[in-house]
Amino acid sequence: MKPETDQILNLSALKLMTELAPSMGAQYDQGMTQVVAALLIMSAQEYDRAADIRAAENADMRALFADLAPMVGDAGLREELEAAAVERDGSLRVSVLNAVNERLRRLLIRLQVHVEDVGGDTRRIWVVLKAMAARRALVLPG
Repeated sequence: MKPETDQILNLSALKLMTELAPSMGAQYDQGMTQVVAALLIMSAQEYDRAADIRAAENADMRALFADLAPMVGDAGLREELEAAAVERDGSLRVSVLNAVNERLRRLLIRLQVHVEDVGGDTRRIWVVLKAMAARRALVLPG
Protein backbone atom coordinates (compact mmCIF):
# COMPACT_ATOMS: atom_id res chain seq x y z
CA MET A 1 0.00 0.00 0.00
CA LYS A 2 1.32 3.42 -0.88
CA PRO A 3 0.33 6.41 1.18
CA GLU A 4 -2.09 8.81 -0.50
CA THR A 5 -1.59 12.56 -0.39
CA ASP A 6 -4.38 13.09 2.13
CA GLN A 7 -2.81 10.53 4.46
CA ILE A 8 0.59 12.24 4.22
CA LEU A 9 -0.97 15.63 4.94
CA ASN A 10 -2.94 14.31 7.92
CA LEU A 11 0.08 12.50 9.39
CA SER A 12 2.20 15.63 8.95
CA ALA A 13 -0.46 17.70 10.71
CA LEU A 14 -0.65 15.21 13.57
CA LYS A 15 3.13 15.31 13.98
CA LEU A 16 3.10 19.11 14.06
CA MET A 17 0.26 19.28 16.58
CA THR A 18 1.28 16.51 18.95
CA GLU A 19 5.08 16.63 18.87
CA LEU A 20 6.46 19.81 17.38
CA ALA A 21 4.11 22.51 18.67
CA PRO A 22 4.18 21.38 22.34
CA SER A 23 8.00 21.37 22.33
CA MET A 24 8.24 24.95 21.11
CA GLY A 25 8.91 27.58 23.72
CA ALA A 26 7.39 30.67 22.19
CA GLN A 27 3.61 30.89 22.25
CA TYR A 28 3.61 32.52 18.80
CA ASP A 29 5.61 29.64 17.32
CA GLN A 30 3.23 27.12 18.87
CA GLY A 31 0.24 29.00 17.48
CA MET A 32 1.70 29.25 14.00
CA THR A 33 2.52 25.55 14.02
CA GLN A 34 -1.09 24.79 14.97
CA VAL A 35 -2.32 27.01 12.12
CA VAL A 36 -0.06 25.20 9.63
CA ALA A 37 -1.33 21.85 10.94
CA ALA A 38 -4.95 22.97 10.50
CA LEU A 39 -4.18 24.07 6.93
CA LEU A 40 -2.68 20.66 6.21
CA ILE A 41 -5.83 18.94 7.51
CA MET A 42 -8.06 21.16 5.37
CA SER A 43 -5.79 20.52 2.37
CA ALA A 44 -6.16 16.79 2.95
CA GLN A 45 -9.96 17.16 2.90
CA GLU A 46 -9.81 19.18 -0.31
CA TYR A 47 -7.45 16.68 -1.97
CA ASP A 48 -9.85 13.82 -1.38
CA ARG A 49 -12.95 15.56 -2.68
CA ALA A 50 -11.71 18.21 -5.12
CA ALA A 51 -12.54 16.49 -8.41
CA ASP A 52 -15.88 15.19 -7.12
CA ILE A 53 -16.98 18.66 -5.99
CA ARG A 54 -16.05 20.33 -9.24
CA ALA A 55 -17.56 17.62 -11.44
CA ALA A 56 -20.83 17.75 -9.45
CA GLU A 57 -20.96 21.54 -9.63
CA ASN A 58 -20.32 21.48 -13.37
CA ALA A 59 -23.06 18.89 -13.86
CA ASP A 60 -25.52 20.90 -11.73
CA MET A 61 -24.85 24.11 -13.64
CA ARG A 62 -25.21 22.33 -17.00
CA ALA A 63 -28.52 20.77 -15.93
CA LEU A 64 -29.76 24.19 -14.82
CA PHE A 65 -28.68 25.73 -18.12
CA ALA A 66 -30.52 23.01 -20.05
CA ASP A 67 -33.69 23.61 -18.03
CA LEU A 68 -33.66 27.40 -18.15
CA ALA A 69 -32.25 28.07 -21.64
CA PRO A 70 -35.62 27.70 -23.42
CA MET A 71 -37.06 30.48 -21.22
CA VAL A 72 -34.24 32.97 -21.91
CA GLY A 73 -35.28 35.72 -24.28
CA ASP A 74 -31.74 36.89 -25.10
CA ALA A 75 -30.79 34.76 -28.13
CA GLY A 76 -27.04 35.05 -27.56
CA LEU A 77 -27.25 34.04 -23.92
CA ARG A 78 -29.67 31.23 -24.75
CA GLU A 79 -27.22 29.82 -27.34
CA GLU A 80 -24.36 29.95 -24.82
CA LEU A 81 -26.49 28.19 -22.21
CA GLU A 82 -27.53 25.49 -24.69
CA ALA A 83 -23.92 24.92 -25.77
CA ALA A 84 -22.69 24.73 -22.17
CA ALA A 85 -25.51 22.36 -21.23
CA VAL A 86 -24.34 19.68 -23.64
CA GLU A 87 -20.62 19.94 -22.90
CA ARG A 88 -18.90 17.29 -20.82
CA ASP A 89 -15.80 17.57 -18.67
CA GLY A 90 -12.89 16.39 -20.80
CA SER A 91 -10.64 15.56 -17.86
CA LEU A 92 -10.79 14.87 -14.16
CA ARG A 93 -7.63 16.90 -13.51
CA VAL A 94 -8.52 19.49 -10.90
CA SER A 95 -6.84 22.27 -12.89
CA VAL A 96 -9.01 21.47 -15.93
CA LEU A 97 -12.17 21.12 -13.83
CA ASN A 98 -11.38 24.45 -12.15
CA ALA A 99 -11.06 26.23 -15.50
CA VAL A 100 -14.36 24.79 -16.73
CA ASN A 101 -16.02 25.55 -13.39
CA GLU A 102 -14.89 29.16 -13.54
CA ARG A 103 -16.28 29.57 -17.06
CA LEU A 104 -19.60 27.96 -16.09
CA ARG A 105 -19.84 30.15 -12.98
CA ARG A 106 -19.42 33.28 -15.10
CA LEU A 107 -22.23 32.04 -17.34
CA LEU A 108 -24.36 31.29 -14.27
CA ILE A 109 -23.87 34.87 -13.07
CA ARG A 110 -24.94 36.18 -16.47
CA LEU A 111 -27.99 33.93 -16.34
CA GLN A 112 -28.93 35.14 -12.86
CA VAL A 113 -28.54 38.79 -13.88
CA HIS A 114 -30.71 38.17 -16.93
CA VAL A 115 -33.42 36.40 -14.91
CA GLU A 116 -33.42 39.19 -12.32
CA ASP A 117 -33.51 41.89 -15.02
CA VAL A 118 -36.65 40.38 -16.58
CA GLY A 119 -38.28 39.85 -13.19
CA GLY A 120 -38.03 36.07 -13.37
CA ASP A 121 -37.86 33.50 -10.61
CA THR A 122 -34.29 32.91 -9.40
CA ARG A 123 -35.11 30.17 -6.87
CA ARG A 124 -33.69 27.34 -9.00
CA ILE A 125 -30.46 29.27 -9.43
CA TRP A 126 -30.23 29.77 -5.67
CA VAL A 127 -30.77 26.04 -5.09
CA VAL A 128 -27.71 25.33 -7.24
CA LEU A 129 -25.67 28.06 -5.53
CA LYS A 130 -26.57 26.74 -2.06
CA ALA A 131 -25.63 23.19 -3.05
CA MET A 132 -22.29 24.47 -4.37
CA ALA A 133 -21.56 26.26 -1.09
CA ALA A 134 -22.54 23.22 0.97
CA ARG A 135 -20.23 20.93 -1.01
CA ARG A 136 -17.27 23.21 -0.45
CA ALA A 137 -17.74 23.64 3.31
CA LEU A 138 -14.66 22.55 5.23
CA VAL A 139 -14.77 20.72 8.54
CA LEU A 140 -12.39 22.51 10.86
CA PRO A 141 -10.16 20.32 13.01
CA GLY A 142 -10.64 20.33 16.70
